[in-house]
Amino acid sequence: RKKCLLCNNLLMIVAASIMGCSKLARSFEMILIGRFMCGVSLCVPLHHQYVGEISPRKLRGFANSTASFFWTLGKAIGQISGQRELLGSQSLWPMLLASCGLPALVQLVTLPFFPESPPYLLMQKDDQEGCIKAIRQLWGEGHHQAEIDDIMKEKATMKNTKILSVLELMKEPASRWQLYMIVILTATVQLCGINAV
Repeated sequence: RKKCLLCNNLLMIVAASIMGCSKLARSFEMILIGRFMCGVSLCVPLHHQYVGEISPRKLRGFANSTASFFWTLGKAIGQISGQRELLGSQSLWPMLLASCGLPALVQLVTLPFFPESPPYLLMQKDDQEGCIKAIRQLWGEGHHQAEIDDIMKEKATMKNTKILSVLELMKEPASRWQLYMIVILTATVQLCGINAV
């Protein structure tokens, strides 16, 4: 999880650099390439997954909702920064386009000091000692056996669960309504106009 986030941040910094240099190079194609790279990045789902996995169970919902809050706050700051009086002027708009690299740079510098996700360490890497160390680093010293037991139960459940392909998931009657809701919500977000703003 952590390595994927770090690679993703590198992608965002490269995209921001390309967009920031577009005016200097007199190339609108660089803006298109940079925006495409931003769109390809997996920032939002990765952040939600990592934040949810490193949070204690009782704070998991709160942590996931704060990730959405900061995502929305970032969009609002972008809209405010895009005003003509700030970075929306003819001379400063490349800085506005490149500003998406600033949070990626901050995370690239700070994320190495955070541990890997405890569920990832235990479920995918089968590293119980690393999982315990990560839990202690994240949540402090104390008795965390209940959380480790929960992760072990989830791991046992995953072993007995068949992983479905996308086509099998679409054909599965039990998940049909959830799939409809996800498609409707995603389409609504894409068509509501926020991307144009």
